[in-house]
Amino acid sequence: MALLSVKTDGLNARLIELKLGANRLGRHPDNDFQIEHPTISSVHCEMVLQDSGVILRDLESTNGTFVNDEPVREVKLSPGQTVRLGDVELLVETTDAKIAIPQFANAELPAPPVVSKDGALICSRHPHAPVSHQCTACKEIMCEACVHRLRRKGSKKVLMLCPLCSGSVESIGGSAKGKKKSFFSRIVGETVKMKLSGLIRR
Repeated sequence: MALLSVKTDGLNARLIELKLGANRLGRHPDNDFQIEHPTISSVHCEMVLQDSGVILRDLESTNGTFVNDEPVREVKLSPGQTVRLGDVELLVETTDAKIAIPQFANAELPAPPVVSKDGALICSRHPHAPVSHQCTACKEIMCEACVHRLRRKGSKKVLMLCPLCSGSVESIGGSAKGKKKSFFSRIVGETVKMKLSGLIRR
């Protein structure tokens, strides 16, 4: 961004970093940059930062605005010039209006879910496979073929991992470890157990 440095003694020399658009300078605290000095007007001037550079405009100040000791009403500033507001001098360091755009590292983002005509979720990487698993970390949904399986040496347990973040993957809809017994089948089972235990005691 455009920078100006305050050169006048007694003002706690500092840098003025202009924002895009109009920047007002003056003695009043409502200005974008307050400069407390008796020779500066309440609203002294404005500096407009554009793509093409900085435009300086005097705002009917009492003691005038100068660039390299020449009085100005409106002028485009260049690096190295001296701007004087009343008796306060500023040095134009830069007039750039460059905006830094953050760079993002290339990363594989979760693919959006695909919905079939009958409303079922289809794996975005395998168009003919239904969604059967979901990552517990990044919440990516996937089919059976997408799941990375890893078995530790000496262990029978297989780890199911997400292809995107390596998080743990779980089956959607719960585990398939056998169906739950109905209420009727449990009652019958308990009755049979009771009769058998009674016969054994006799």
